Amino acid sequence: MTTQADPLPLRRTSAPLGRLLGAELRWVLRRPRTLVMLGLFALIPVLIAVGVVVADRRSGGGLIGAVAGNGLVLPIAAMSLALTLLLPLAVAMAAADAIAGEAAHGTMRGLLLAPVGRLRLVGMKAFGVLVVAALATTVIALVGVLAGLVVVGGADGRLVTLSGTTLGLGEAVGRVALVVVWTVGQLAAVGAIALAISALTEHPLVVLASVLGGLIVFGVLSAIPALEWLQPYLLTSGWAAGADALRDPLPLDGMAESSLRALCYVAVGGGLTLIRMLRRDA
Repeated sequence: MTTQADPLPLRRTSAPLGRLLGAELRWVLRRPRTLVMLGLFALIPVLIAVGVVVADRRSGGGLIGAVAGNGLVLPIAAMSLALTLLLPLAVAMAAADAIAGEAAHGTMRGLLLAPVGRLRLVGMKAFGVLVVAALATTVIALVGVLAGLVVVGGADGRLVTLSGTTLGLGEAVGRVALVVVWTVGQLAAVGAIALAISALTEHPLVVLASVLGGLIVFGVLSAIPALEWLQPYLLTSGWAAGADALRDPLPLDGMAESSLRALCYVAVGGGLTLIRMLRRDA
């Protein structure tokens, strides 16, 4: 008497993490808005450099800020300027597309039903947002260095700090790289909060309005002297610390404090996103 073997149970196999991150990276880089955004960010240091040179000529060689005649200040100045609004806007757009955009287009249901754990899904989306933040900041820094050396020039490839000392090209580029890493850390905090909001809604515009509205409110609160006790809790209160890279010796207190604050925002935003995605119905 022969017995038929029981069929093997079907098991959902999880896709490799590298493949998931690669798919998310390709999806982010193939979006036309991402490419247009990176192109616009590349124009920021170029426009600042041209404006500084033109204004310097019209004023008979007067000093136009610390950038005039000191080109390696340009990337740090451009990143500090973009951090006030443009870079957070780009990160908020990426976070809005990552979850709320997927839900609005009906593709989030497929992701939730796919053989991918919810934790991996959140990590994949966070990776995409972080890539946008890193690419945007790096583009500004690289174009800023090139535009500073070619268009603005001055100091023979050296950096004259706000303290009056002169740094060599290698150390100056190191300062720029430090500001890049620090800026990406601040943007990661913005992205974490934006992802949490994106997980709570199916409308990407709600994410953009919430993030930009929050940044404006933080700016207003930081300008009120009576609310000085609130400063340590506001993410934007430490965003001026990037200019410390132009001082010698390099003060790290401001960057360290703002980085710790950003890490707290990342933990809160990431936790809220994970809780929402674990409880979200397919």
